[in-house]
Amino acid sequence: MADVIIENPIINSPFKEPERHFRFNEDGITNQIINKRRVSAYFVPIPNPKKKTTQQLLFQTEWTNDRLKENDFINRVRQQVKQWRMGGYVHITNTTRKLLSYWQNEDRYRRLFFCQIEAIETIIYLTEVAKSYGGAWIEDTLKAENDAANHDLFRIAMKMATGSGKTLVMAMLIAYHTLNKAAYPQDNRFSDAFLIVTPGITIRDRLRVLFPNDPGNYYRLHDLVPAELMDQLQRARIVITNFHAFIRREQIWGGYSLVDTSLPYFELQWTKII
Repeated sequence: MADVIIENPIINSPFKEPERHFRFNEDGITNQIINKRRVSAYFVPIPNPKKKTTQQLLFQTEWTNDRLKENDFINRVRQQVKQWRMGGYVHITNTTRKLLSYWQNEDRYRRLFFCQIEAIETIIYLTEVAKSYGGAWIEDTLKAENDAANHDLFRIAMKMATGSGKTLVMAMLIAYHTLNKAAYPQDNRFSDAFLIVTPGITIRDRLRVLFPNDPGNYYRLHDLVPAELMDQLQRARIVITNFHAFIRREQIWGGYSLVDTSLPYFELQWTKII
C-alpha cells in the first residue's frame, strides 16, 4: 500500500448521513475526496496462481490479492430506508414515531450518531414497514438466507463498527419493542422478552446497563426514553448470559462417559428473535 498522508481524516459530521469519503484504488486508500457516501462493500481474497515462481518459493506464505465487491443487498436496503425516512416515516405506530422524534431532537443533551439512528431505523423498517412500502423483497431475501443456514431460527444481523455504539443501539431496540408491546399487547410484531448471549463473562457484566433498573442503565444515562414512559420500560424481561452456559458438559466417572445435556431454561414468551 502506498504511503498516504491525510491531515484531517474527519470529513463528515457524526450526526448526519455521510456525504463524502476518501477514494480507494488498487494501492489502497488515497487522499482524494469523493463527494458522496461510500457504498457498502467488502474485500474478496483472490489466491495467487498455484504455480509459483522461484522467488515465491522463498517465502512460506500464501500471499493473496484483494478484490473490492459491492454489497448489493445492503446498498438496496440502505436506499429503501432512506426513501422511507425522507417520506416522513409512514406506516409506523404512534409509539414508534414518538421514539424516533425523541431520539432525533437536535436539542438533546446527548445527541445520537447517525449510524445509531440508521441502525434502529432499519430494524423498525423491517418490523413495521417493509411489507407495505415496497420492501417485501427484503424479508424474502432474509428468509432464503436463513433457510440456507438454519431454517429453525430466523435471524437479522446489524453490523456496526467498533466504537460506534452497539450497546446503545441494543438499548434503543429493547425500548422500541417493550414500549410498543405495552401500547399494543396483541401485536405479535413486538416483544417484551429478550435473551442476550455474549461471547464471555466480561462482556456479559458490561451489558448490565441494558437492565432498566440498573443504576447506570443506558436508558437514563443517554436519555433514550421519555420520562413518562420509563415505568412502562420496567416491563422488559431481560436475560443476559454468556454462550458457555449452553455448551454440553461432559463428566468422566467410573470409566463411563456421562454427558449432562441440561441447558438453562428461561420461561420467556417469544414472538420474534432479532
